[in-house]
Amino acid sequence: MTDFLSTSIKYYLLHATKGKATASLDKIEVKAQAAESKKASKAQTPQAPAPEDQDEDQDQFGRNQKELLELCKRRFFYRQSSDIYGGVAGFYTYGPPGCAVKNNIISLWRQTFVISEHLLEIEDSCIMQHSVLKASGHVDRFNDFMVKDVKDESKFFRADKLLEEVMEAKLQTPGITEAQRHEYTTVRNQADAFSQKEMWEMFQKYEIKSPETGNDLSEPYEFNLMFPTPIGPGGYLQGYLRPETAQGIFLNYKYCLEQNSNRLPFGVAQVGRSFRNEIAPRAGLTRQREFTQAEIEYFVNPKQKDHPKFGLVESTVLTLFHADAQLSAQDPVKMTVGEAVRSGLINNETLGYFIVKTWQFLVSIGLKKEYIRFRQHLPTEMAHYACDCWDAEIFGSYGWLECVGIADRSAFDLTAHANAAKCDLQYKESLEKPFEREILVLTKKSGVEIMKAFKKDGKMVKEFVEAQPQEELECIAKQLDSSGDAEVQIDGKAFTLTKGLAVFERKKEKVTVNAFTPGVIEPSFGIDRIFAMLLEHVYSARPKEDQDDKQTRGVLSFAAASAPYKCVILPLDQRIARDKRYLQMLDSFQRELCEQGLSFTSDESNATIGRRYARNDELGVPFAVTFDFETMEDSSVTLRERDTMWQIRLQLSLLGELLRCLCKGSESWQSAFQRFPHKKTSNEEFRKD
Repeated sequence: MTDFLSTSIKYYLLHATKGKATASLDKIEVKAQAAESKKASKAQTPQAPAPEDQDEDQDQFGRNQKELLELCKRRFFYRQSSDIYGGVAGFYTYGPPGCAVKNNIISLWRQTFVISEHLLEIEDSCIMQHSVLKASGHVDRFNDFMVKDVKDESKFFRADKLLEEVMEAKLQTPGITEAQRHEYTTVRNQADAFSQKEMWEMFQKYEIKSPETGNDLSEPYEFNLMFPTPIGPGGYLQGYLRPETAQGIFLNYKYCLEQNSNRLPFGVAQVGRSFRNEIAPRAGLTRQREFTQAEIEYFVNPKQKDHPKFGLVESTVLTLFHADAQLSAQDPVKMTVGEAVRSGLINNETLGYFIVKTWQFLVSIGLKKEYIRFRQHLPTEMAHYACDCWDAEIFGSYGWLECVGIADRSAFDLTAHANAAKCDLQYKESLEKPFEREILVLTKKSGVEIMKAFKKDGKMVKEFVEAQPQEELECIAKQLDSSGDAEVQIDGKAFTLTKGLAVFERKKEKVTVNAFTPGVIEPSFGIDRIFAMLLEHVYSARPKEDQDDKQTRGVLSFAAASAPYKCVILPLDQRIARDKRYLQMLDSFQRELCEQGLSFTSDESNATIGRRYARNDELGVPFAVTFDFETMEDSSVTLRERDTMWQIRLQLSLLGELLRCLCKGSESWQSAFQRFPHKKTSNEEFRKD
């Protein structure tokens, strides 16, 4: 088992999300034993290729990172907000090309989910009142542990991240023993799973000090990640900037159900800003204080989670990093989603369907298939109410990064809001054959006595008891019969019912509807993280002209669907740009592009045509249209493709339709290249340009 743990820990460093395992050491051992016992009875599953060159890939992403960040800042894809004032960590502004790419990602997301899956879309407010987020659990549990420098309280740190950094430094110490390596790795991997007490014990054991001053640190304490804001001029109503977009969907579930003609299943989507007061924002766009989420809540009958379109996707092969594989130090497996659902690896068809749709969406915007996988949450990190949860992880310079969470959240959220708001959020399904059943109810006299006994809390206690499901009432009644009293918990407060106070009777009722609280399948997309990973996947650098050339010719090979502009319009030189015939043709062509719904830009600077090609390759523009002297004579233009740098010649009247087909994917560049007069432009010819 010791050998297994050592192997498992090393494996986590390479594969696990954010490089950390959240399970404690003893839980890993128990799960590992269970995994090993299961292996004997399971048929062998085809293994995904071992990621032997993953370190090399990450090194390549890392080597490109500096150049990519410089490009993004220089071409204003994004940069820190309020940059002229020095900026504030965790806030970013998207410039014109970045905003265009991000909007294209959201547009493709809407096409893939809202339109194709017939979802309802809402837009809820960004400020939520205290009672909403109290019911959802965010007020009490949306916390991270923080520590402060005891002598300089302006310096504070996120406790788990600081502990990880200390362990990483210890792991780099020359001459450490295997036992020490095992210990430091274990602590590092569990840093974000420690309780407050355990965290403080680790800080004391390793004598962790303030990194900047060497001063002692305070004991860890909880820091709530929500931004509070008073509502109204008096500020008496407490509000918060919403930490997620999902709660707005749950609050409006019943109204959306009405809009859907009271039919189940159905889905509701929302795209918008969320806010989290991160203690230590880092890694650029991947951990922000203000970010964009695109979330779906798909409401289903909790006993019927089949999906009518599952048959269309069940043969799709995905890379799945399931919990057993993580805990037994195995590689991810390649498996069809149909096999995964039938074997119970993925909990149900609807969850499996949305996992495939997520994969299709990520590939459609231009992310590389080999760098996308789905990691199942371990039992120790799964929310207590969740049936199953998978993260779509994308590989880049930061390793495997969670960008989408697809969870079966059961009925937790609707139940919590129904109880807190005293609102019926059950789905009522009419029965073809009504029937009678015997139920347990609180007597009318007992209800009056309870209200008298508990005074100001009496109404709340009475309504709470009356709202309990039948199985709960049976338990309370049995407890009263056996011990004479029963305790109920309401909003963290205990109330004791006595046998003489709470009296139940049995009645018969006619049942005409089947009432239940819907379960929820939730795909939640971090748009900014997806944007950041897309930039890494599409970036490359062309060879420099010579050894003395210091300029890197960066290229962003966006798919046409996600590119900021579909084409750039270039007059060959200033003589063309000043020609009245060019201006007339340009005006007509631009109007046609607008009618086709194709975005474009232009570059009429004095730079050479080759340099202008390079500028727009940096922006990721897939096509360049060049007007030259021949254009003035016969209205033909040159169309250049970004990645091959090949060119074709065609009439301007044909170009709008061709660009539309190329950008929509109904025609390939290879096909267009064969249809029109062309020449292949080599790198040497390109450089001469």
